[in-house]
Order: sequence, then structure tokens, then C-alpha cells
Amino acid sequence: MDTIRLFVFALCSILFACKKQPSHVPIAPNQNEIKAFSTLEKPPFIWQSANVYFLLVDRFKNGDPTNDNVLDRTKKTAKLRGFEGGDIKGIIQKIEDGYFNTLGINALWFNPVVEQIHGSVDEGTGNTYPFHGYWTKDWTQIDPNFGTYEELAKLIDVAHQNGIRILMDVVLNHTGPVTDKDPVWTENWVRTSPTCTYKDYNSAVSCTLVQNLPDTKTESDQAVTLPQPLIDKWTAEGRLQSEKDELDIFFAKTGLIRSPKNYIIKWLTDYVRELGIDGYRVDTVKHVEEDVWAVLSEQAKIAFIEWKNKNPNKVLDDNEFYMLGELYGYEINGGRMYDFGDRKVDYFAHGFDNLINFQFKKDAKQLSNEKLFSTYDNLLRTKLIGKSVMNYISSHDDGAPFDKDRNTTYESATKLLLTPGISQIYYGDETARSLTIEDTQGDATLRSTMNWDDLASEETKSLLAHWQKLGQFRKDHPSIGSGNHKMISASPYIFSRQYKTDSFIDTVVIGLGLRKGTKTIKTANLFLDDTQLVDAYSGQEVIVKDHSVSITSEYDIVLLEMKKK
Repeated sequence: MDTIRLFVFALCSILFACKKQPSHVPIAPNQNEIKAFSTLEKPPFIWQSANVYFLLVDRFKNGDPTNDNVLDRTKKTAKLRGFEGGDIKGIIQKIEDGYFNTLGINALWFNPVVEQIHGSVDEGTGNTYPFHGYWTKDWTQIDPNFGTYEELAKLIDVAHQNGIRILMDVVLNHTGPVTDKDPVWTENWVRTSPTCTYKDYNSAVSCTLVQNLPDTKTESDQAVTLPQPLIDKWTAEGRLQSEKDELDIFFAKTGLIRSPKNYIIKWLTDYVRELGIDGYRVDTVKHVEEDVWAVLSEQAKIAFIEWKNKNPNKVLDDNEFYMLGELYGYEINGGRMYDFGDRKVDYFAHGFDNLINFQFKKDAKQLSNEKLFSTYDNLLRTKLIGKSVMNYISSHDDGAPFDKDRNTTYESATKLLLTPGISQIYYGDETARSLTIEDTQGDATLRSTMNWDDLASEETKSLLAHWQKLGQFRKDHPSIGSGNHKMISASPYIFSRQYKTDSFIDTVVIGLGLRKGTKTIKTANLFLDDTQLVDAYSGQEVIVKDHSVSITSEYDIVLLEMKKK
């Protein structure tokens, strides 16, 4: 077999001028190439094709009721604005149950789990506690409502054992609000005014997002000492000196200035260095100077290499550390640039591999499947070549999602999971968890507890099965997110995706909106006659004849892939 593979690779080099970077030029693989592909045990993991699951830890699953009531967070809150009990152990349980693998998930993103402010904030609608994880008190600790450091380490190990990468949600822009239990940090660390007006670059960066959300002075290059509230906290916990010793080592090793941003970068990259975090989902990207993100990316990559060197038996692949950013308002048709009005910034040139695409939900509503797929394919291979975007239909803070009333849940899955780029499933998309909860205010309606009980109904089971089939197909085929899209037939609607490197070819053919019963699916010249294919949606096996196959199923969708050997 090794001889055959060497022959295949040599032939590929001569005939197709194969390069190390993926080519998106569609080709008709010869029989040897098909055999080489079909003998692969599993496809390579490619971040640009990832199927990401995003969840709020507190709202997903309660795996440990003993940590539900800690830190005296006992004030009465507005509806869905307190801690509900979900935790890290709950996530571990669902990984071990196979829930994510069955859904085709190969990357997991959950909200920040570092220690949050201890007090509550009255936002005019009642008290709110930091169940969402974006109000940091101490970057070096795990919040006890979410779990422990040891549990986080186990989660990462269990995820990796199941082929799931971890995206750590990180906040560098701000600390948590000031409360009676959470004093404001020192003035050389944070500003408390003015509030951002978003009129230009400076009024989006050198300001607080909202009132009472102290803004880290990330623009500062002045050396500062630790903020007094943190000194007091660590002194009471008996670990001030050990933390200071670690900081001395980090700053001596990196040569970085002891500025506010670099302290936080140290604390964030510790999780990569010690636990093997695979990537970051970075919060509030446009509210921090872009050069800061470049430093975070550089230090995270170094930390990831250090972890791999120390843990060779745990390394999943040779991918570099991955940086995904929440640049609020970014849209894919803008290409690499984000426009502040008085200034355009290319965040992809400052450490980011991917940005969340706030345009997808609009395109999913307005464009036909072919227009959607071909447009994104073209943008990713021209304006964003070498980079990618993350598409979503709903999230924790988007009050106008693609399908807020959950009326088009099947269409949501089909469009999201088959569109080029990274797909982001928000917990409960796959089970039609309600996004409209009575008596809630603001984004609380988007953040209800996971509707596990609904899985007892046949309707929810059927919907989940649709998401699972598409998700597994996407996970098995990097061509879905990263390959070249080409329409084969407009009516019936059939298209192909093909992804090729110097050692790997992945080709699929997909049909949507087809007649139920018997249908003929053209495969163009992508597969040789007598090639065995499988419809991953119905499970039916077929053989290519005259560049087409015949499928008889009760479904209007066909997902053709080569039969695995």
C-alpha cells in the first residue's frame, strides 16, 4: 500500500502540479486517487471547515448540583438573569454520552469560565449575576459556579479524546462591573468613562462599552504594578507571592512590558500552555487596538507549541493555535477590512484566522441556496483566501436571529451546515429550544436552559436527526466548508464540493429540494462508473452508471459520498 500511495502522490505532482496549499480547482480523480482517498480512516481536521457548538455553561446541563449555590449569589434576580446550575461537569457528561459526536461537532466553544464578579448588577430590570461569563474578576481562577480548574482540564482531555477541539472564550477589553463586592481596579489599569459612541475609531476603542463596565487601558505601554483589588484578593487566598513569581518568569522570558494588556495576555495564555486549549474565540475585538490582538496571537501560538512539546501523546494534529474573533457588525462581503468611518482595519492581518460573520442570517433569508453557496465560495476564495468566517443562525446576544420563532428549523440546519465557512450551532438550534421566553428582558430570552426534556417527543427527535445527519456529513467532509462549490444541475438542484491537497482529495455531491421517491442524481465527471457511493442521509448504497446514480428514498435531500472501506 505504501508503494501505491507513493505512486499516487508522484502522479498527482506531475499531472496536477500539486502544491502544499489546498487547491480549489475541481478535478476528476483517477482510480488510484479514489482508492487512496477511500482507505483513509478519517479526514484531516481543517479549522476552516469546522462544525462548532457554542453553549452557555450555566444553561446547558447541571452535572454537579453541589456547586449551584456558592459565593453568596443569593439576591433575587430578574427572570433568567441568575445562575441556573449548569456547569463544566455537565458538558463532560454530554461529551461522554456521545451527544456532540452524534451531532458531528468537532470544535466546542463555551462562554468564559474564569472567576466572575461576586456581586450582582441592577440593570433596571432587576438584579443580574454574571452567569454569562463576560464580567471577569480574576483571570487566573475558575469561577466555582462553573466548576474547578481540574474539571476544566478533564473537559479538555475528554474532548480531545473524542476528536473535539476547544475554543476558549476570552475577554481582554474589560473587567466586570463595580459592585459592593467588586471594587474598581486602579486608574492606571482601567477607565470608567467616557461611554463609547461608535462615531469613529477612537470612540469605539478608548471608551467603556456601557456604563459601569471598566475598560482595560489596552493602549497603554507603561509598566504598572498589580491592581490593589487583585493584590488584596491573592493575599487573602495565600497565593500572592506564587502569582508574582510566575509573572516575573513570563515577563523575563517574553521581554514584554508589564502593561495591563500584557498581564492579561499572560493569564490567558497560561490556559493554553497548561491545558492545551486549541484556539480562542475573542470577545469585543473592535474595542481593543488591533496590535494587541497580534501579541495575544503570537503568545498563544508559542504557548500551544510548548504544550505540544510537553504532551506529545495528547497532540491531535499539527494545526497551529487558532484565533476566531467577534468583531461586532463584521460582514463577509467586506472582505478583510472593517470600516470605522474614519479608519479601516484589517484584523485578519493582526492575528485572526476567522471572524464571526454577522451577514449570514440576512443572506440565509434573502438568497436562494445556490446564490448563498456560490457567493460565499467566491468570497472565501478571493477576498478572504487563506482565511475564513463563522456563520450562525442564532446566538446569545443577537436579538434578530434567522429563525427566532423556530418556524424553519430544517431549513436552518440545511443552510447553516452546507454553507462554505465554519458553522456555529448555538445550543438548542438542533432541538428548537425557544428563543422567546415570557417575562424576560433583553437578551435573557435567548439564554434559556437547554430543552433536554423535549427530546422525548418524536417531533424533536426527527429534527435532531436532520441536524445530526448534516452535521456528521459536514464533519466527515472538509470539502463542505473549504472546498470548491460547483452547481451540477439547477433543476433538480444538485451541486458538488471538492477539496484537494497534495495528499488528500474529498469530493461530495449534494441534492436539495428533490422529489421524494425515486430520483436520478447527476455526478458529472467526479466519480468513475462502477464507483460505490452512499447517500449519507438515507443510508442507501448506489453505484455510479453513466455519470449518475438512482436513489429511492422518502427524503428530498441526498448527500452522496464515497463508500468507506
